[in-house]
Amino acid sequence: MRAVHQSLDIAAILRRAEQFSPRREVVSRERDRSLQRTTYGELGGRARRLASALLRLGLEPGARVATLCVTHRQHWEVYYAAPIAGLVTHPINPRLHTDDIAFIADDAGDEVLVVDEAFLPIYEQIRDRTPFRHVVVVGAAPDGLLGYEDLLASGDPTWQPGELDEWSTALVTYTSGTTGRPKGVAVPHRAIALHALSSALPGWLAMRDDDVVMPVVPMFHALAWGWPYTAALLGAKQVLPGSFLDPASLLELIEGERVTLTGGVPTVWMGLLSALDDETRKFDVTSLRAALSGGATAPPAMIEGLRNRHGIPLVHTWGMTELIMGAIATLTWDLQDAPEDEQRQHRYAQGVPMPFLEIRARGDEGLAPWDGTSLGELEIRGPWVAREYLGQPAGGAEQWTADGWFRTGDVVAISERGYIRIADRAKDVVKSGGEWISTPALESALMDHPAVAEAAVVGVADEKWTERPLAVVAFRPGATATPQELREFITPKVARWWVPERIEIVEAIPKTAVGKFNKRVLRDQFDQDTSKAEA
Repeated sequence: MRAVHQSLDIAAILRRAEQFSPRREVVSRERDRSLQRTTYGELGGRARRLASALLRLGLEPGARVATLCVTHRQHWEVYYAAPIAGLVTHPINPRLHTDDIAFIADDAGDEVLVVDEAFLPIYEQIRDRTPFRHVVVVGAAPDGLLGYEDLLASGDPTWQPGELDEWSTALVTYTSGTTGRPKGVAVPHRAIALHALSSALPGWLAMRDDDVVMPVVPMFHALAWGWPYTAALLGAKQVLPGSFLDPASLLELIEGERVTLTGGVPTVWMGLLSALDDETRKFDVTSLRAALSGGATAPPAMIEGLRNRHGIPLVHTWGMTELIMGAIATLTWDLQDAPEDEQRQHRYAQGVPMPFLEIRARGDEGLAPWDGTSLGELEIRGPWVAREYLGQPAGGAEQWTADGWFRTGDVVAISERGYIRIADRAKDVVKSGGEWISTPALESALMDHPAVAEAAVVGVADEKWTERPLAVVAFRPGATATPQELREFITPKVARWWVPERIEIVEAIPKTAVGKFNKRVLRDQFDQDTSKAEA
């Protein structure tokens, strides 16, 4: 008798959530700030009905269903509905420039767009440059467009998914395009299933069914680190914050829903720390067992402030569009009883790769040893690491080595325990007089200063040293410091020759569509004569 193959797919994740956690709550903050409460049982039924409704639009297998939505229950439903129907969910970042959004939709060949009512002005700007056959509006739909609830109501409530190929594409996601046109990554069902299993293991997310999980990272960015699938697989309660990502709104949800696990970019946690430090309003955050930080290096002062003043363990993570989440900086067994200073240094690293992921660092003279100091570009491979870009745009194949490892562009040192410590991005690294300067280390040193809210460091041309670091700083409200005071503050913390001659003061540092410092804009603005150091 031939053995029956059990496919690793998103339908299996949804089926488990419906069968074993039908009463587990999913809370979604709506546009009017109200909280919509539903369950996995209800959402599973709606997702299957939506899947049948999408098929009734005449879509062929593999057709792309794009979204321009914030993190809410309808977006969650599309995350499941399209893949279990044999279609492909394609979240698009609405914060991108409209030219990039139009390019991405056209490059992916999106046939359906599910769009929040608030983002209809974006659709109006791109409608003539995109291949959408159907536009579905979450909210009030103008004449000529489909209403989301109307489309869902047209579906079959008894519909069940057929057999899926675990190697078929379930989702498509695009890079932010900071170094060129955005590039598309196809994510198969199997990759999502294995990523969900691996990230939930003890020693990594260690997610349980009694967790209350709130992804602050938006669902249009890096697939929200896979949490919509991981939490459903484990039966954990999910809290979807909608468009309200300001510190007060997030703290209200943490307190009111007793959130135990949350994750987002460092700029979110900087704002959260400031709000918690403000004595004018108190929030109860004692339910939090961890806040995960990814997308950029978190300043040590922020990590320690959250941990020591408010009891929130901030855990470093590392990931990319091409691999969702790849490493988490939890402490391995042999560090549990280590001195606090040693533990702290490992918490500041980006972490150990998740199970099934392999890493190596390639320097100028070959593979770098795992000694914690030797630098090289991080290369990685594993079952959810991308193997190509959609359409292989010019130069795309160069992102992979001849033996199939993905070249991340991150310059790292790997410790003997396997902890990754990012020294810089290859495109951002400053090489002064032939020696590398770590911009994250400089940024962290500057953000340790009590007056500094944000700091970004870029390399600018220098006649003598070829390149020198330039720091751009934004102060906290009501605080200030001179460039010389900042230089004196960081001098004991970094190599003296790292200290930037120029420190520019700005009201706010420009950011990319995913909340990272936009260093391309800073280089364009400040890459000029560096012979004039600010006093």
